[in-house]
Amino acid sequence: MSIVQPVILFAVSAILITYFFPRGSKFTYQFYEGKPWQYELLTAPFDFPVYKTDDEIKAEKDSIRSMFKPYFRMDVGVKTGRMEKITSAYRLSSGINVQQTNCFRYIENQLDKLYDRGILPPKELENLRQANLTHVYIIKNNVSEIRNINSFNTVKTAYETIIHNAPSSLDMNVLKACDINNYLTENLLYDRETSEKILNDQLQSLSISSGMMQAGERIVERGEVVDSHTYKTLFSLKTIYETKSGGNQRQALIWAGQFILIFGILLCSGLYLASFCPGIFYNRRNLLFIVLAILSTCLLAEICAGYDIVSIYILPFAILPIVVRTFFDSHAALFTHLIAVLLCSLLAPFPHEFLILQIIAGVVVIFTLKELTQRAQLVRCSIFIFASYTLAYLSLSLYQEGDFSKIRWIMPLFFGINFVLLMFSYLLIYLLEKIFGYVSSITLVELSNINTPILNKLSETCPGTFQHVMQVSILASEAGARIGADTQLIRTGALYHDIGKMSNPAFFTENQKGGNNPHSQLPFEESAQIIIRHVTDGVKMAEKASLPKQIIDFIRTHHGRGKTKYFYNSYRNTFPDKPVDDKLFTYPGPNPFTRETGILMMADSVEAASRSLHEYTDETLTVLVHKIIDGQIADGLLKDTPLTFKDIEDIKSTFIEKLKTMYHTRISYPDVKQDTEITAMKY
Repeated sequence: MSIVQPVILFAVSAILITYFFPRGSKFTYQFYEGKPWQYELLTAPFDFPVYKTDDEIKAEKDSIRSMFKPYFRMDVGVKTGRMEKITSAYRLSSGINVQQTNCFRYIENQLDKLYDRGILPPKELENLRQANLTHVYIIKNNVSEIRNINSFNTVKTAYETIIHNAPSSLDMNVLKACDINNYLTENLLYDRETSEKILNDQLQSLSISSGMMQAGERIVERGEVVDSHTYKTLFSLKTIYETKSGGNQRQALIWAGQFILIFGILLCSGLYLASFCPGIFYNRRNLLFIVLAILSTCLLAEICAGYDIVSIYILPFAILPIVVRTFFDSHAALFTHLIAVLLCSLLAPFPHEFLILQIIAGVVVIFTLKELTQRAQLVRCSIFIFASYTLAYLSLSLYQEGDFSKIRWIMPLFFGINFVLLMFSYLLIYLLEKIFGYVSSITLVELSNINTPILNKLSETCPGTFQHVMQVSILASEAGARIGADTQLIRTGALYHDIGKMSNPAFFTENQKGGNNPHSQLPFEESAQIIIRHVTDGVKMAEKASLPKQIIDFIRTHHGRGKTKYFYNSYRNTFPDKPVDDKLFTYPGPNPFTRETGILMMADSVEAASRSLHEYTDETLTVLVHKIIDGQIADGLLKDTPLTFKDIEDIKSTFIEKLKTMYHTRISYPDVKQDTEITAMKY
């Protein structure tokens, strides 16, 4: 892959990250209430208001609401209508006496007073008393005046007032017979629209600032403790500074600065990968995976911070090194995590605090997943991350504040939610394996369990082949560990490389019993094809069982484009004058193209050939190993692997040492000379 493609990938990623970045300027100072100011003298760069805190504004709004007096509207038409009604009743009455006339006049006088004071529904009066309100505003003829609620009556109390205030000269029976209730009704109604409008106007008119700072006015000096007033001033300056637009030209400069910074950080990560992880940088799929991991982490952080959806500490940043470590090494995982959190710190509320917590979490991930072989390790890792987050935050808070009461105890809750989200790394790893075609070390460990259906069937149908693959896995994994290859991948690939022999187990010598060899009745070409077919049959079985591509590669390449030497040489010796069709004796390949598949080819051939030795000594094993591997090199079967000459020599020496252990080679005991009197001693 050319260098142009990674640069384009980094540039596109930088554009996407920059697009979602906040457009305001970044306030360059960090400050904490109760801590000394760590910078030079700071003066106001321009006139700006000192904003009240959210708690202060909330308290003032609550005070406005508690002191607010609702508005009631008096319907003057009610009084007019009722007074006309009682006048009409008085005039239309015939044969009334003086006592009745006095009662009507008394009622008219009382109604006039009661309607002027106001009659409202009982429920409204009860609500006012429950709200501890003593006064309200009455709107009469579009003019409002304040009234004490004790001056109001309900229909019931108005009736009682008329009866109780009646002079003794009036006959009470005659008074009650005048049907006073017919002339009583509410004339005060709650004016919700006016009340809410005036309340909202008062709330809107509330000043959110408590003063002004003039340009050049001193704010704080180095070493001065940031008290509550200074903190409000600094916070106000930070808010104004980060929300100022400054026009299109300033916005363009901010955008350019963000892009150059982000692109530079991504480019530095590319230089690191190219220098220390070339297997990632020069592989299109691997580099795309790393860049997408960083990009998705940054975009989630930007959306979270930009829209203030949740706290940024709820996002499981530690899931990034967990995923990368699962598919690559610890160096790539830690560096990818550092790049991602460095970019995210550009928009975190407190970058210093954010970086400390995330770097600690990343290191914990690398330490706890140093040898990732079980999915249970992911749970243990999540627990350690939660503990490290909590401990680091509490320590940092005590260092900054020196006061337990100022610790935000909601932060451990955020870390707890973070812990729950980290538990989904198991599912995420599985999905990424399917999407990118990776195979994790956890999956390899599970596949290498000999109780899996394929390996269990192999041990039952081809016991000799099963013993062979077990020995090959030991040889290959030891050699892989010696040169720094992926030992778990080699071990798993070795266990599956010969599963195709289950189609015709009796045609392979390790499975034959009693010296009965079915090849003795077949032509050399047909025998060769049966042997060769175990590769294609194995590929079909592996694909049917949905084995990872990396394991299937071991099946395809463990013989490469080599020949079935036994039948090929036998054919040439039997028919020296007859032309040979090499295709009939050649495996389909391809040749090994990784260090791991190359090691397996060598281990497979060496282990199989070692079974034909009549004597297992240092000399015979050394000669065998060199002969087999040198022959494969001469045939060009290993030319596509990235193995060096030193790797080959290390692999040879490892094979020799392991074969000695397998076959229990012993030292040769010296014979006793006849002309001496020394007695032989048994070891």
